[in-house]
Amino acid sequence: MGKVAIITGGGRGIGAATARLAAQRGYAVCVNYLENRAAADAVVAEIARGGGKALAVAADVSSESDVVRLFETVDQSLGRVTALVNNAGTLEKQMRLDQMDAARLTRAFAVNVIGSFLCAREAVRRMSTRHGGKGGAIVNVSSGAARLGSPNEYVDYAACKGAIDTMTIGLAHEVAAEGIRVNAVRPGYIHTEFHALGGEPGRVDRVKQQVPMKRGGRPEEVANAIVWLLSDEASFSTGTFIDVTGGR
Repeated sequence: MGKVAIITGGGRGIGAATARLAAQRGYAVCVNYLENRAAADAVVAEIARGGGKALAVAADVSSESDVVRLFETVDQSLGRVTALVNNAGTLEKQMRLDQMDAARLTRAFAVNVIGSFLCAREAVRRMSTRHGGKGGAIVNVSSGAARLGSPNEYVDYAACKGAIDTMTIGLAHEVAAEGIRVNAVRPGYIHTEFHALGGEPGRVDRVKQQVPMKRGGRPEEVANAIVWLLSDEASFSTGTFIDVTGGR
C-alpha cells in the first residue's frame, strides 16, 4: 500500500517542513492551505524537484464541506490517506482574556479544534479496519501552550491546544484496535511566520531566555518528531506526546 499523507496548513512553517520531510520518506503528500497558494505551490514544486509526489489543495479546515472535499480530492489524486498531520491553526492579537469577545473565541476554536476533529473524522473513516481500511497514523500538532496556558497573550489558543491534547488521548484509545495510532507533538517557541498573526513577528527572540536551551526551535526539529510518530518506528506508540520545547 502506498503511503499518502495529508498535511493541513502545509504551505509554511512547521507544516511545510513536515511535508518536505514526509516526501523524502516516501509519502505522496497533500499540502493543504487556506489562502497562500504560492507558498503551497512552492512546497509542491520543491518536492517534485526531489523526485517526490505532491499536490496542493485549498481548503478551510473549519468548514465541514471543505474538509470532505479535501479528502475526496486526495482519494482521487493520490489514493487513500494513510497519514494525517493536523497542523493548520490560527492565532489572533495578543491580549488578556478579559479583552476577548465571543467572535474571537469562535474563530479560534473553529480552526484549532473543530478543524482537527473534522479532519480526524475523515481520516478514521478511511484508515479504520472497521470501515474497511488498512490502518494509519494521525499526528496532532498541539503546543507547549497547552501546558503553560499563555497568560496575558493567548489563553484562548492555549485552551484550544488543551482540547487537542484531550482529543489525542480519547481518539487514540477509540481506534487503537482498528489499526490507527494517534499521537501529538507539542512545539514550543519555534521560528515561523505564525507569530506575526499575534502582532509580534519577533516573539521568539523576546521569550527565548525562558527556554532552558536559550533559543527558539526550527520547524525542521518539529517535523522530525512528527514524521517519526507517523513512521513504523513508532509502531507501539499511541496516545502519547513529544514535547519539542527546548526543555520549557
